Amino acid sequence: MVRLFVPLPEHPPTEVLLSGDRHHYLLHVLRLSEGASLEVFDGTGRAFEARVAAVDAREARLTLGAARSTPPRRALSVLQGLPKGDKLEWVLQKGTELGAAAFYPVDTARSVVKLEPKRAGERTLRWEKIVEEAARQCRRNDVPQVHPPAALLDRARALPPGTQLLVLDEEETAVPLGEAFRACAPGAPVALVVGPEGGLTREEVAALRALGARGVTLGALILRTETAALAALAVMAHLEGELG
Repeated sequence: MVRLFVPLPEHPPTEVLLSGDRHHYLLHVLRLSEGASLEVFDGTGRAFEARVAAVDAREARLTLGAARSTPPRRALSVLQGLPKGDKLEWVLQKGTELGAAAFYPVDTARSVVKLEPKRAGERTLRWEKIVEEAARQCRRNDVPQVHPPAALLDRARALPPGTQLLVLDEEETAVPLGEAFRACAPGAPVALVVGPEGGLTREEVAALRALGARGVTLGALILRTETAALAALAVMAHLEGELG
């Protein structure tokens, strides 16, 4: 069944009107006409059987059935050092498929990319579209949050209370990611810090450890920044019983 992302209030109506981009997507991409069935998901974990009640050149009207909710899962977040090119978009897309709950693009000492506020806002809107589409494609009913870029330590300090902070550290050899993840409190949110090309500086790692972070390793191989983030998410998803 085709799926469409539509943000809805806590108490959803029985009918919703679509215009703008969502109307265009329904009419010209999905090519749905009056009477067609589809699934609507609202990004919070709810999905609805829906039907196109009416559609014209300007808007569409959908009728919604009862909500089905996805069971809550442990929140896995990624603090990703801003990488070059389109690598972050790859992390967002594939990280959504692997179950990430939130992404925090962070500015680090070795980040080559520096985004001015206007550019950062434009990028964040694009990143949000990427995770929405990835959630639709992989049949997630929730959509990860994508936060605007910010300084690494500022983001680490502002994580939700109780978050277990893990840092991929190329100089850590004794603590595998899997071991550290198993030691996290059951159900507690986990945030993983991944450096950009060139990794984190020793000062950044020390500052994160001072905040309670634990350094971890993925093994002996040196992985690219985008590969490391996705490999780590896959390990954690597997240990949570979500993958493999």
